[in-house]
Amino acid sequence: MFHIITPGILSLLQDAGRYGQHAIGLTTGGPMDPLAFKWANRLLNNDTNATVIETTVGGLKLKANTDTVIAVTGAKVMLTINGDEKPQWQTLEIKNGDVIELAYATQGSRIYLSVAGGFQVPQQFESSSTVLREGIGGLNGSALTAGDELAVEKNKNVSMKKLPGECIPEYEADVTLRVIPGYQQHEFSRHDQRMFFYHEYEVSDLCDRMGYRLSGPAVNCQIDGILSEGIALGAIQIPKDGQPIILMNDRQTIGGYPKIGSVLSMDLAKLSQLTQGCKVKFEPITLDHAHNLLVLAQHKFENTQLEPLELQGEKS
Repeated sequence: MFHIITPGILSLLQDAGRYGQHAIGLTTGGPMDPLAFKWANRLLNNDTNATVIETTVGGLKLKANTDTVIAVTGAKVMLTINGDEKPQWQTLEIKNGDVIELAYATQGSRIYLSVAGGFQVPQQFESSSTVLREGIGGLNGSALTAGDELAVEKNKNVSMKKLPGECIPEYEADVTLRVIPGYQQHEFSRHDQRMFFYHEYEVSDLCDRMGYRLSGPAVNCQIDGILSEGIALGAIQIPKDGQPIILMNDRQTIGGYPKIGSVLSMDLAKLSQLTQGCKVKFEPITLDHAHNLLVLAQHKFENTQLEPLELQGEKS
């Protein structure tokens, strides 16, 4: 077991997501930064769908009641074990009684803590991902709280390794998001399309796992609304006030605002690491270009070689 001492700002259990359930109104959930999530599991040789803790900003403190191995990826944060600072993006040996603590992120906002074999929690509708709005997944559909106990596998052997430094993501405060224009693009005038793609927006205080509302030059649509329809991950809705809303993992499954396009799924990881006041710009790309970028990113992930810690003379 792992015992939660302090849950931090918002700590949720997440696997890769809840797919195939939109027909009954359940959204996807899953990690806001899929790349950091995947590295957290790959470092431990876990299943790609293994359950991890996603914490926002930090403040998580927990105690191990077993010997195991962990890894922490995502936003830059001070990580300590029994008060001793430890590095992220590598495996770390944990002994029974150790206390693991995350301070508060200094770069980025989403942090992932994985354990060998994954946290052992029951699935609901084929996933353990926590979606607070739906009250589903995780432990009773809720964020982690002080006193919660998380089961893990016993005696899980893992080789000690780390991600090469040049492969560790940099979480910048100003990002450019690539956008695939949608079929409603033509409901926006050429002037408004240029306004959208050539101006900078700011992340507002209304940003969470459901969506990121931006503030900046208003974008006007020639139609007031549409019949409600299914909403894709990364869809950019334009409500009547003209301020874009980018829909994220815990979005509603249908909506009636017109959409100027959809953010490339791999770029949503960069967006999810932003906090209020960070800057966003948009760049249009074609569907074929988007497909090629995704294939290349997957190829890079699969072919990146992890470095054995023993060969570097480093012990966790």
